[in-house]
Amino acid sequence: MPYLTHPDELSGLFPGEPTYRADQLRAWLYRTPVLDPDAMTNLPQVIRRGLTGKLWPFVVETEQVGDGGRTRKWLFRTPDGPAIEAVLMGYPRRATLCLSSQAGCALGCTFCATGQFGFERHLQAGEIVAQVAYAQAFLRQIGMAGVPDHLTNIVFMGMGEPLANYNRVREAIRRLIEEMDISQRSITVSTVGIVPGIRRLAAEGWSVNLAISLHAADDELRSRLVPINRRYPIKALEEAALDYAQTTGRRVSIEWTMMDGVNDMPDQARRLAGIARRMGAHVNLIALNPTPLSGERPSTSTTIHHFVDILTDLRVNATVRDTRGRDIDAACGQLRATAEPAGPQPVTIG
Repeated sequence: MPYLTHPDELSGLFPGEPTYRADQLRAWLYRTPVLDPDAMTNLPQVIRRGLTGKLWPFVVETEQVGDGGRTRKWLFRTPDGPAIEAVLMGYPRRATLCLSSQAGCALGCTFCATGQFGFERHLQAGEIVAQVAYAQAFLRQIGMAGVPDHLTNIVFMGMGEPLANYNRVREAIRRLIEEMDISQRSITVSTVGIVPGIRRLAAEGWSVNLAISLHAADDELRSRLVPINRRYPIKALEEAALDYAQTTGRRVSIEWTMMDGVNDMPDQARRLAGIARRMGAHVNLIALNPTPLSGERPSTSTTIHHFVDILTDLRVNATVRDTRGRDIDAACGQLRATAEPAGPQPVTIG
């Protein structure tokens, strides 16, 4: 499958063909991706036929559309069985793809549907990039009304912890920047706090954005919600995030999922304000998108606005993110949880 092949090695897919065929395919894969190889009009028919059914390293098992057509979620199934998810969110001036970096997740955050399924495997760089290419091809060839015909933002906020799959995620980001000509500043990597990975990413020399999934402002609560906090507590995470901002020149953002009676109290807001000020971070709040395997519920709108008021009064920039896809299981892992209510069921394709 071409997306699983390093771009420099695509010529190996066409033994006996002129070397420029690999350059043509490279352009189709990364610069002007299409949903079907038949649209690769400058490639001979024999090559296009050879790519039929092999273009993507997954099949679309489920597709859901919500928010009046402005949100589209895909459940992709890989040939060896694991399911991965990607969500495309359209707005008047931007199109954002939330993609996955792992099949499942080993970090066990209590409110996350992906974590409740456990970990299956890392995604290869080509499987990550293919999610972007699929969304690009969809926007170009099918599109969404009133939405740009290309991705403007890519966020590693889907299934998995990107920095736990560092080398493959790094190669995926390199391909996005160098092969697909996507702006570094339009890419955001979200982490629950893998401190060594944050430091490695800072050293790459890129200007990609970093988002910290914090969700609690004290170590006791955070260790309960986000178990990796026991290894990398908040103070260590603060230091790494501040170093990242200073090294890259990019302001770090804090992601905070609002859960009723869990982390939406005034004391948490005040503690969060101190963390955000020390990190120079912007805070993104979002009401929990409930998962079928968790008893946590979203905070009320009144509570969220009071939380924002406290942060604002304490000189912290905070926004309430638009909650997308409640009608289509759009939180990480939800579509898979709906498709596999009893847990992962391996599927063999082909």
